[in-house]
Amino acid sequence: MHDSASQGNDCLTGGEESVPPQDEGYRERWISTVEHTPVEGWDPPGPGARLRFLRSARRVAMLGVSPKPERPSNFVATYLISSAAHFQVDFVNPAAPEVLGRPTYPSLADLPEPPDIVDVFRAPEHCPEVAREAVEAGASVLWLQLGIWSPEAARIALDAGLDVVMDRCLKVEHARFHGGLHLAGFDTGVVSSRRYGP
Repeated sequence: MHDSASQGNDCLTGGEESVPPQDEGYRERWISTVEHTPVEGWDPPGPGARLRFLRSARRVAMLGVSPKPERPSNFVATYLISSAAHFQVDFVNPAAPEVLGRPTYPSLADLPEPPDIVDVFRAPEHCPEVAREAVEAGASVLWLQLGIWSPEAARIALDAGLDVVMDRCLKVEHARFHGGLHLAGFDTGVVSSRRYGP
């Protein structure tokens, strides 16, 4: 399992309102431009709903988290296990025995307890299968990170009674709601591992 950044579609920012003006091409380069294909019978949850998901969650499973510190999922993982957040965090990556000194699990099915939120760092084409695994694992929320949008995955989760968030960074959302946009050593103007140039 690989960080979705390796697929070229994982760009994490604090949202357009938090991006500092640095150069003319900055916003175009870093703001998520993924197409939001409509999902029948579902509207993206607003701030109140997202805050409710975060407040009610006790356990978060990060699927696709990378052991490489330069990857966005590793940044998010560092934040989620810090004192800035209140979650019990499980890492899921069959290709890495541990991340940030913590053991990983090969799949959601191997977790010791059902996760409240499954935070997904996978390319969109893998998300429908991830959604099925999240349903089987007993998750309450399927959360696809910024730059990831999968109507098929959303439909699978919604039909099973899960709440769905797509194209949002869990770390940034939590920090924004809890007044910690600069906690744990992050300036959330940009957190990305997209590769540009050679």
